[in-house]
Amino acid sequence: MDIKKIQELIKLINKSNIGEITIEEEGTKITLKQKKEHVHVQSVSVPMQQQAPQQQIVSSQSIPPPAAAEAPKADNLITVKSPMIGTFYRQAGPGKPVFANIGDEIEQGTVVCIIEAMKLFNEIESEVKGKIVKVLVEDASPVEYDQPLFLVDPS
Repeated sequence: MDIKKIQELIKLINKSNIGEITIEEEGTKITLKQKKEHVHVQSVSVPMQQQAPQQQIVSSQSIPPPAAAEAPKADNLITVKSPMIGTFYRQAGPGKPVFANIGDEIEQGTVVCIIEAMKLFNEIESEVKGKIVKVLVEDASPVEYDQPLFLVDPS
């Protein structure tokens, strides 16, 4: 299943009252769960000839969340968080421009990074308008669901 189909499904779920949907296509199983304002995407590849053992599925709950002391506290800053588990990248590839640097003005819908999950590269768009104050994650490092990625000053 290509990323465009997944993005269309996410938009459809966001507009509906569907709580959860699981789709299996060509050996790939995708589960979309709707939570307050976020849609959680979980993708598990299943070999065509045999079922994957349960031990191979990693739960985001088994890894403790990052310490809250990592981010500086400011009342007016908004945190851009990871909508999924994966590997965080600040640019589309080697030699490509960085999506968002400290001091950059971003608009709602601006791509701020890419998160790779199961060999799918997902563009993460800002949900807020403002100025990037701090990048909280190192390039090419693993991130968890709901982990803070950027601090944005909306003023």
